[in-house]
Amino acid sequence: MRIEEVIDPKLQSEISDVTTLGVDIGSRNAKAILIHKGNLYSALVATGINMQITAEELLEEIFEKAGITESELQYLVCTGYGRVSFSLESVPSEILTEISCHALGAHYLNANTRTIIDIGGQDAKGIEVDPETGKVVKFRMNDKCAAGTGRFLEKAANLLGYTMDNVGEASLGSTKELEISSQCVVFAESEVVSLRAKGEDSKDIAAGVHFASAKRVISLLNQIPLEEDIVFTGGVSNNSGMKHALETLLGHSIVVPKMNMVYAGALGAAIYAQRLAVEQRNHIIEEHTKQKVDLTDLHRKIEDAELSFIERKDVKKVGYVCTYTPIELISAAGVAHYRLAKCGEPSVVSQGELITKSVFCDVTKSILGHFMLEDPLYDSLDRVVTFYTCDSMRATADAIDNFFKPTLGYSVPRGSEKQSVREQFREEIIHFKNDLEELTGHKILEEDVREYIDLYRKLREMVNKISSLRKRNNPPLSGAEFLEITRAFRTIPPKEQLSLLESIYERLSAIEDDNAPRLRFMLVGGMIADGDRRIMDLLEKELGIDIVVEDHCTGVSAFYNNIEPNDDPWTELANTYLDQAPCARQYPISKRVEFSANLAKEYRVDAVIYTYLKFCPCYGMTKSSFLNKFEELNIPVLELDNDYSVGDTGQIKTRLEAFVEVIKETKGGNLH
Repeated sequence: MRIEEVIDPKLQSEISDVTTLGVDIGSRNAKAILIHKGNLYSALVATGINMQITAEELLEEIFEKAGITESELQYLVCTGYGRVSFSLESVPSEILTEISCHALGAHYLNANTRTIIDIGGQDAKGIEVDPETGKVVKFRMNDKCAAGTGRFLEKAANLLGYTMDNVGEASLGSTKELEISSQCVVFAESEVVSLRAKGEDSKDIAAGVHFASAKRVISLLNQIPLEEDIVFTGGVSNNSGMKHALETLLGHSIVVPKMNMVYAGALGAAIYAQRLAVEQRNHIIEEHTKQKVDLTDLHRKIEDAELSFIERKDVKKVGYVCTYTPIELISAAGVAHYRLAKCGEPSVVSQGELITKSVFCDVTKSILGHFMLEDPLYDSLDRVVTFYTCDSMRATADAIDNFFKPTLGYSVPRGSEKQSVREQFREEIIHFKNDLEELTGHKILEEDVREYIDLYRKLREMVNKISSLRKRNNPPLSGAEFLEITRAFRTIPPKEQLSLLESIYERLSAIEDDNAPRLRFMLVGGMIADGDRRIMDLLEKELGIDIVVEDHCTGVSAFYNNIEPNDDPWTELANTYLDQAPCARQYPISKRVEFSANLAKEYRVDAVIYTYLKFCPCYGMTKSSFLNKFEELNIPVLELDNDYSVGDTGQIKTRLEAFVEVIKETKGGNLH
């Protein structure tokens, strides 16, 4: 079919001439969309036991339809249930989560899409979409039981003598309302059998099953803003009975695009493939011209890693709070991990404040607020891990354990210059190992621990190497961009990171330096959480200041722990974390302050912004030690305490403008 026949007219011009393929391997069927010379080609085959063979059958069919060969394909994106099992060595490719692909596919079929109902064979999702970009804003999914999924409908259809192809149509012939009250597949199955035994009409029972499933799905939609236009995607989207039940219960019509919506995920994958092909081409041009590096691919990989983390069901998942947590050990245990470092909107903070005291910092309130609001990532966790350095974080962990998720807690002893302290922390790490073994049900092998110690050492060295490029007169990346690199370190699975970071380093290194004078600022203090870029944006985007280094636990300071290998992996882990840039709660505080001062000299900073969250027990209480040290070095410093509200942005901007103006006058010359 021609692109103009199915793609929304508003977005047709965005489809390029690049030949790309999107593959969506679901639990029941595998789908593909090929974009080639203004045409869309589709193919569908049943998903077999071997995903690679399924994909090869799919490719053979779609290449035959389009009359092309694999060599003409420029980019491939695979998504869906079996996405990680498929590869095509001869073609550049990427793996993306089905949530992102369904959102983009629905967007291109109907540009006004705001809400997606996606029902597949094994799960159901409610997705909020930004109609301007087609990106996912928020989503909720049911992946822990089969109620409301294609599997539920298939079970019921078989019991009633129908197939998945005709059970929906049959339900539309119902003349009597029957309620299937159970939300569990097993019990609902019993209800269906019982209703049949009572002589109820199969069409009426089928309608009851569809309405029961629809209610389950609508409970997901109630957790996101339900806005029109509403689009129905996934393997169940062709079921007319489910569409009728959803529309009846929602009181809204579902938009029906011009393409079979089982292909929405594959279409989104094919369009993503076009974008990635263009990005790849632009990267080649950028490397050739040595001008600017686009980190869009990094942002996308981070977003997709977060979505993939939520979707994973094959491993245990833990969230950790502090940078002292030995993630090497978590990885060696085969456990997926994610640092709970998202900042919260005021509404999230206020939810957390219902549990903890108002005098706690907004990081702790945000963590609790995300749990309170059932954030999908936080809700997907099996355990939360805390290595205590801060009393408020310990109290937060206790609250998580009491109200939300089981928590594993360990102390980080102070006074790392003492051998007894190192031995104590080594024992804590061994306790952690034992708890991970209990969580997973299998032993952690020392050779696996050693493998991840070595891998993470390389990753930390590479992040530090990228940061070192900011010592140039013309830093090739902003402070905000560097924090995205450290976020990638915490988010993307470690074995996928090294080649990515090496590629970023090569591209950044190719940018030419210059001698134009610029103001060089340093951020010091409490953690800058993911999403909290207010002060950085004011400095970099509005005032044109280069943030060349930062000393906080989500910045470069966490990567300054180049430890010599040790025959005992537990000792090496203890040394690795105790010898990193210490938290302000570790003593002696002079060691912490001296590290910050050396970092300022190493990166040749002109001024320091000392920023921390209100009520922060770490950096609020120790600020005078830092401020006095920078004054001793004749480095101007501005103190800013803040929170996650936005009401004081104007005031903060005014203070920053005045500080920058003073620095410029002091430095003189034509500073940028």
